[in-house]
Amino acid sequence: MRSPETRTMDPAEARLLRSALGRFATGIAVVTAMSPEGTPVGMTVNSFTSVSLDPPLVLFCVGHRSCLYPTFASAHAFGVSILRENQTAVSWRFARPGFDRFAEGEPRPGRTGVPLLRHALAAFECDEPQRIPAGDHDVIIGRVAALEFDPDDQTQPLVFYAGGYRSLNTELEWWTAWRE
Repeated sequence: MRSPETRTMDPAEARLLRSALGRFATGIAVVTAMSPEGTPVGMTVNSFTSVSLDPPLVLFCVGHRSCLYPTFASAHAFGVSILRENQTAVSWRFARPGFDRFAEGEPRPGRTGVPLLRHALAAFECDEPQRIPAGDHDVIIGRVAALEFDPDDQTQPLVFYAGGYRSLNTELEWWTAWRE
């Protein structure tokens, strides 16, 4: 089997691709882990998704140029905190390098010891990570070892679409009628 040829996109093509990919709405999460020195680290991602229910697997992607790449590439476990619609500032803080990302409050340890964010809409603790190189990123797949969320919480998630944060403040008309 031939491997696909790799080529670098020119800047105009890259902007066009990024803009087209931005037409897919995504939720926002913060992935966390412990550094080899025992310090909690975290970064904002919108590349989080479920992979399998049996076994329970989720994934996120981390860029090779990220300053946190070495930590996530070697971590034995990681956490995922799904952000609420009112946590835009949290998303920004964990997205920018050079900030004390945990300045607004220390992370809390999950049941497995993985650092998690306080006030998340849902949180997952994952172990047994598998790393798959994919272009300039690694896809990191983990087994969900613990999770928490409040099924009665009606707070909306933080959503990213077309380069900006969005809100899911209304239900689709047909969905409301169909459910009734």
